[in-house]
Amino acid sequence: MSEEKLTSSINLVQQLHFLYVGIVRARGLPENCDPFVQVQVGNYRGTTKHFEKKANPEWKQIFAFSKERIQACSLEVFVMDKASGGIIGVVCFYVPDIPTRLLPEAPSPLWFKLADQNGRKGERSSGELMMAIWMGTQADQVFPEAWHADVANIRSQSIGNTRSKVYLSPILWYLRLNIIQAQDLVLRDKTRKPEVFVKAFLRNNTAVRSRISLDKSINPTWNNEEIMFVAAEPFDDSLILSVENRIGYDEEESLGKCVIPLSKVQKRVLPVAASAEWYNLERIVREGEGKTEEKFTSRLQIRISLEGGYHVMDDSIHFSSDFRPTDKMSWRPPIGVLELGILNATGLLPMKWRNQKGTTDAYCVAKYGPKWVRTRTIVDSPAPSWHEQYTWEVYDPYTVIKIGVFDNGHLEGGCGRDGQMGKVRIRLTTLQTDRIYTHSYPLILLQPNGVKKLGELRLALRFTCYSFTGLLSSYLQPKLPKMHYSHPLNSCQIHYLTEQATKIVSQQLSQVEPPLRKEVVVYMLDVNFFDKCSQRTYEANVDRINAALRGLVLAWKWFDGIQTWQNPILTILAHLIFLFLVNNPELILPTIFFYCVLVGLWSFRYRPRHPPHMDLKLSLAEKLGGEALDEEFDEYPSSRQGDVLRAKYDWLRSFVAVKTSGLGEIAILMERLSSPLNWRDPRATSLVTVFCLAACIVTYFIPLKILVGAWGLFVMKHPKLRVGPPRMPLNFLARLPTRVESML
Repeated sequence: MSEEKLTSSINLVQQLHFLYVGIVRARGLPENCDPFVQVQVGNYRGTTKHFEKKANPEWKQIFAFSKERIQACSLEVFVMDKASGGIIGVVCFYVPDIPTRLLPEAPSPLWFKLADQNGRKGERSSGELMMAIWMGTQADQVFPEAWHADVANIRSQSIGNTRSKVYLSPILWYLRLNIIQAQDLVLRDKTRKPEVFVKAFLRNNTAVRSRISLDKSINPTWNNEEIMFVAAEPFDDSLILSVENRIGYDEEESLGKCVIPLSKVQKRVLPVAASAEWYNLERIVREGEGKTEEKFTSRLQIRISLEGGYHVMDDSIHFSSDFRPTDKMSWRPPIGVLELGILNATGLLPMKWRNQKGTTDAYCVAKYGPKWVRTRTIVDSPAPSWHEQYTWEVYDPYTVIKIGVFDNGHLEGGCGRDGQMGKVRIRLTTLQTDRIYTHSYPLILLQPNGVKKLGELRLALRFTCYSFTGLLSSYLQPKLPKMHYSHPLNSCQIHYLTEQATKIVSQQLSQVEPPLRKEVVVYMLDVNFFDKCSQRTYEANVDRINAALRGLVLAWKWFDGIQTWQNPILTILAHLIFLFLVNNPELILPTIFFYCVLVGLWSFRYRPRHPPHMDLKLSLAEKLGGEALDEEFDEYPSSRQGDVLRAKYDWLRSFVAVKTSGLGEIAILMERLSSPLNWRDPRATSLVTVFCLAACIVTYFIPLKILVGAWGLFVMKHPKLRVGPPRMPLNFLARLPTRVESML
């Protein structure tokens, strides 16, 4: 199934019918008029911009009126004079006679003779109007750019912020810089040893400094110290390298700089080191110094390359919607198509005040891969209905599509920032292929005063697979490109580069009309999701670990029940199965795998019917509040002062003290397990050595089946045969030496 066919077919959403009126241009109007066009259907009225003293104006504007809201039978198109307020001419249409067009392309416009107010075409009316008029749907190509009747009460300069739009993230590359050495640096003060470092600067990024060279000379070296940036196509920027000498606290002198255009930097895909090159350093002339003729120039040797074999992460790797490398030649073929239908929202809470009443101007943003989509803004509605459908090609099923709902803050009554109303994340591996999922997702927002539900969003999704074999084989392929494994980046580099990428993406998307603003992009990318200081997240992660280990805990409880003979029949059966498996060890692994098959078949009846969404219970959003949430929304550095900050610091100390105590107990246990043979306790080591010698002799002469069977029967013996806790191995382990007494 081709992407073009999926794009043109609207089969996940309800078809909405619109009356489209395309105003192209006019001719033959009076010379001294200031013409503009007014389109009127019943109580809905839309106007174009006006031109001063122009007889042949050109507008090229589309008007869209929802068919279900049209109550009038006639459509009137007036050409009016802005200066006098009079009507130059009018064209009238009978709405039921307007043709319906099924193709997404707009029909060819036609010339219509203007009539006067009484409908007569003659001397009193002059001019012609070129226009197109038809009945269409939201699948029409002109739908995103059209003026919609529900924004009639919005100021004309704000209407552009209500339109739908498809965006593409910029193509990002990693810029790798390896600093090797510098030669023949010219110092201002030659009596002191230089402390030289290199400062690199790229537009949209802060300056990055290298370490100070260990060679205190005019020929310093850095041993291939690595600095990385994120650069975006087209490569119009330049990398600025400045060699600096630290001459005091917070005081530096520039020894020279060079400017390297990114368009001339070598692009690299394979894991082969770029060639080292020398760059001449331009000397910085200070105030009061004359420009002298230099017999030689200082030089800087570096390796620089644009890395196309990496995937540039612009969002959290745990919520990533794309893992492809930058270089398109390294892409694997797509495995399917994801279709998303944004249907409607219900129960949205007011986000601002307009005309002395609460209101919401909601729109949706969806992000998958480099493609972003934004629906049109439904003005002043707590239950907006979009019914817009979009498609993406899928290259990896272990990806996440994110859909967020925002309140448009750039209309009348807005605060200048788009308010967050909630977000939905859906991982594609939770979707069955060729099945339509239609479900309502709660819009939940975590605020400093607690969690708040702002409404519900109804979505329709379908994941269509090209080849089921290719889909299954993708589970066995590496998630990231090969460069991430052959030349891995450390966690600090990934964090820093992800912030750079987020900054570049937000800057470029905010320059498109209508802009996708920074607060929207940052909220959708989830860059700092795992970097927050949050007691809530910590306790939620502990609960997740406990839930993941629940199977082991249940197995241990079951085994403890066998040991204590809580159910004699079950215990005797466990003894028989154990002895049978010990006597037939070749059946152990088949038995384990067959048990896993039974568990999988039993769990099939409890499989989820809908993709998972934000879970309040899992997130502990309702359990914790107050100070626990206040610290999560606090900034770096903290904006709290006085007693509040002191109380937070005291709580942090007590929290860390408890965790430090737990880590100390783990360290003691690890030291005891590693100390039996290190002779810190000579008697304990002697006992362990003698025991190991005896065990060596016993295990050599006695078959392993008998030893394992005897050990199992001993562990599962009846409680009346037990001496009583604690057992001898645990007593011995508790007496082994540790190094805790050596700590201050």
